[in-house]
Amino acid sequence: MPVPAAFDDMDSPAVSGRPEIRGTTRLYAVLGCPVAQVKAPGMLNPLFARLGVDAVLVPVLAEPGHLGEIVRGLQRMGNVDGLLVTVPHKAEVRAYADTVSAAAEQSGGANALRREPDGTWYADNFDGAGFVAGLRTAGFDPAGVRVSVVGAGGAGGALVPALLAAGAEHVAVCDPRPERLQALSGRLGAAWPGRFSCSAAPGFEAADLVVNATPLGMRADDPLPFDPGRLPEGAVVADIIMQPRETALLRAAAERGLRIHHGEHMLSHQIPLYREFFRLDPVI
Repeated sequence: MPVPAAFDDMDSPAVSGRPEIRGTTRLYAVLGCPVAQVKAPGMLNPLFARLGVDAVLVPVLAEPGHLGEIVRGLQRMGNVDGLLVTVPHKAEVRAYADTVSAAAEQSGGANALRREPDGTWYADNFDGAGFVAGLRTAGFDPAGVRVSVVGAGGAGGALVPALLAAGAEHVAVCDPRPERLQALSGRLGAAWPGRFSCSAAPGFEAADLVVNATPLGMRADDPLPFDPGRLPEGAVVADIIMQPRETALLRAAAERGLRIHHGEHMLSHQIPLYREFFRLDPVI
């Protein structure tokens, strides 16, 4: 029985706003737990459409206990070309790559994996580069400033080397888990001796920029990752959380009169990097 024209029109990509899925469509997935907050599909799927790339990016809820099964299953699917990775999997997912970039080595985690022509998988990390680019576009150059990063997990581990490479005078990292700090020191100590320090509790006395690199703020009942009332006048407060856009931390900092920097900038400035990484060339 033929499909009525009205229903056919409503299902078209031009009307629905959804990417067109064909038998030839290549697949990308963004893995996280939770995953409802991810913004990458809303940014990359329109990019695929603009470039004429027959591909789609979908969110995948990956419970920590099943990450290996999920990643290996996706990698064995012949039409999956790449993976993006968010909390809490950035450190563990490196084990499922055959080779990793220098940024992934330094950060201790990966947020993007691609299938190579020979079928192997290559991992990279663009969180740090995206964060620094977002700061600069917003008019804040990290060169010569003192930074305090709260959280030494997957995101914090990526931000610290990127900020140091961008010329930050000193980066102080705090995390209550000593094993994270020891691992970070082991990765970065030889490259930037004396330019970063680690502690269990934050110290903000001389910070020009303070970054929340923890998941605290994603949920409405989360405590603040730190008290912005302790920060010096003129400090910039940045959050890497993208949903909600206005976290409780950023609201509290703005109420105190401090300049704030939203998490969405870190992702939006990674999109050109993803385009190059995944080789998303336009159809000619």
